[in-house]
Amino acid sequence: MKKILGEFKDFLMRGNLVELAIAFVMAAAFSALVNSFVDTIVNPIVGAIFGQPSFSSLTIDLWSNAVLYYGAFLMEVITFAGIAASVFFFIVKPYNAIRARFDEGDEAPPPPPEDDESVVLLREIRDALSK
Repeated sequence: MKKILGEFKDFLMRGNLVELAIAFVMAAAFSALVNSFVDTIVNPIVGAIFGQPSFSSLTIDLWSNAVLYYGAFLMEVITFAGIAASVFFFIVKPYNAIRARFDEGDEAPPPPPEDDESVVLLREIRDALSK
């Protein structure tokens, strides 16, 4: 059982193509969740502040009946910022905390203090044997 847990830990902590594929699938699902969050929570707050729940209808009329839909771009920027913040706070920060916890156990123990009697005695034995 301990070996399986060790292998599972190694699997989680190394980067490879399978993990990247899993991350891609999870990101797609997470993106849908964040899009819903932006559409149902952020946009109404923006609407309360600016008087419009969505900027998608904001346009600039250009020459020859051309229309520049800059509002749709602003909505995509808001959605992207929401996704980036969500990924950072809900995936990157927890992963870094877990990674730091695993890395702590891999460090070598600190050397014993020089004034420790056992260290002094072992050095004397070592020096006596080397003569």
